[in-house]
Amino acid sequence: MLVRLPSAKRYVAQVEKEQIWLPKLAPQLPLRIPAPLAAGKPDGTYPWPWSIYRWIDGEPASPRNVADMPRFARDLAGFLGVLQAIDGGDGPAAGRHNFWRGGPVSTYDGGTRQAITKLAREIDTDAATEVWETALASHWDKPPVWIHGDVAAGNLLVRDGRLCAVIDFGTCGVGDPACDLYIAWTFLDAWSRDVFRRTLGLDDATWQRGRGWTLWKALILRAEHGDRPPLGPWALTVIEEVLAEHSRR
Repeated sequence: MLVRLPSAKRYVAQVEKEQIWLPKLAPQLPLRIPAPLAAGKPDGTYPWPWSIYRWIDGEPASPRNVADMPRFARDLAGFLGVLQAIDGGDGPAAGRHNFWRGGPVSTYDGGTRQAITKLAREIDTDAATEVWETALASHWDKPPVWIHGDVAAGNLLVRDGRLCAVIDFGTCGVGDPACDLYIAWTFLDAWSRDVFRRTLGLDDATWQRGRGWTLWKALILRAEHGDRPPLGPWALTVIEEVLAEHSRR
């Protein structure tokens, strides 16, 4: 089993959300997700609600343990496609509980522009502004769909070289799936990114917003961490990849 305790008050709402929704989502998904076994209550030694989950064997995804990156991309896109197809009519809309994942990318407009200005000596600010404003120019005009909210390598488990589970649904909800495309630029290479995109079949505007979500996150990390490893150098690499891809299209 696994005990999971929120590390700050802003994560508390995610405990009840996972307790309610994960058992409903799990039977409809093609890969394992966390299974809540019990809910803990706050007491004198710990101030917030917490959860116990069934253990899932696997290691966080890395270039070292993924045997076939295009197949990994296809499997992940397949999982997300099924997740998005689940009826999201009564799911939790974007809000404070998931830091507005699935909501409009414009939520982070001010912070993104500040970070672009701060990084003027390091990045192509004109290109970054163009990517950002392209993301702002469209919105999800279809019914809200289920999103994971934090599709990062650390939340994707691998066993025997293949994707076997998706964990940490604390930022899940319903809305625009663009935020779940973040993994395309932060982990996948160019070839597997194309496989991921073709398999998901989302439109160009959604991919543009996905690029915007990715740029926002990388910009604020670079602005905060600078050259300090590991996040600072990694964030700059992601920014450069996003801007390079945009310039090729």
